[in-house]
Amino acid sequence: MTASATTAPATLAAPFLSIPDFVAHWQGHRALTRRVIETFPDDQLFTFSLGGMRPFGVQATEIHLVDAMTVTALRSGEWPEPDWTTGPGTKADLLAAWDAVSADLAEHGPHTDPAFFTQVHALPWGEMPGWVAAIYAVDNEIHHRAQGYVYLRALGTEPPAFYER
Repeated sequence: MTASATTAPATLAAPFLSIPDFVAHWQGHRALTRRVIETFPDDQLFTFSLGGMRPFGVQATEIHLVDAMTVTALRSGEWPEPDWTTGPGTKADLLAAWDAVSADLAEHGPHTDPAFFTQVHALPWGEMPGWVAAIYAVDNEIHHRAQGYVYLRALGTEPPAFYER
């Protein structure tokens, strides 16, 4: 008896995406967002906004804090809630903090215990499996980076190519 083309296997022999592959994918997004931060005029990063949205420097700080918390959890299983009211106040400080999280992710991310992704974790905004929390960090970054693209275009600046990760 043969399986039809519409019959899915009960289980997969291997994950679709390995942990190191996921980390590389995330690092690609982080590198692109870093280039968006670099592209902003220094005097506009933390001040320019449209339509009542927060300045991109504030959004990028949020990305940084969510990512830092998630990378800490990948390494330790702990989800320390950041102080959402503070963060880097200059482009140079933001980029330095960004680079530190990227280095931490590069060092520890590929060695994450696979069980982390299936375990349910208590985050500041609710309980969820580790894989959902990790994907959320990437999705949050993409969402806010898109806002940064709109801001850059409104400022008359060409943003980095979105597909060059």
